[in-house]
Formats: sequence, structure tokens, C-alpha cells
Amino acid sequence: MSDTPSNSTTASADAPSALWGAVEDLVRWLDRESVLPPEQERLLRILKLSEEAGEVAQAVIGATGQNPRKGHSHTWDDVHSELCDVILTAMVALRTLTPEAQGVFEGHLRRVAERVPSPRDGAGA
Repeated sequence: MSDTPSNSTTASADAPSALWGAVEDLVRWLDRESVLPPEQERLLRILKLSEEAGEVAQAVIGATGQNPRKGHSHTWDDVHSELCDVILTAMVALRTLTPEAQGVFEGHLRRVAERVPSPRDGAGA
């Protein structure tokens, strides 16, 4: 590993490409391992989001000790991990639906960001 500043800058600039490259690798692996028809596989990857969201809820309940029978069964680090699983599962599902997943996501993010008021327009001014 080099200590040159350009490496950290390059890593930051390449982060979206590396991220979507990893998603692409996961989709290829899942496709290779699947024994289901493509249409069924696509639907199940979308439904997997509900399962992962349920795991987030379970982790939050465990982190806050809201189940008296189980007590504090999870940590906030568990919640972080489960949220990452939701994000990754959504990215895999999106990529399964379209080879243009990165562009679709970035375009959507831009549109959402445009609706957020700038700090100058918000309260406290």
C-alpha cells in the first residue's frame, strides 16, 4: 500500500465504480448459483428486501431491549450491519432488473437531492 495522497483521492473517486463493480460481481455469482427461472429469481431478489427490512426491525427491538423475554439481544452495530444488508440487497435487486442500475440510482438520487431545501432556505435563517 502506498502512502501517496493520490491513492486516497483515486480511491474516493473510484468508490462508486468499485461499489457497483462489487454489486455486479454479486449478481453474476447469484445468477450462476440460481436454479430458478430468471423471472422467478428476479421476483425473489425483490422480495428479499422485505426479509432484510424485518431483520433491521428485529435488531432495533433487540438493541433497545423491547422484547422482555429476550432483553438486549442485539447491539447498534447489529442494526448498522442489517441496514447495510438492506442497501446491498436493494442494489442487487436493482441491478437484476436493469444493467443500467448505477445510472438509474444516481439519477434518482439527483432528483431527490434537488427537492431538499438548501441550508439557506431552511429554518433558523
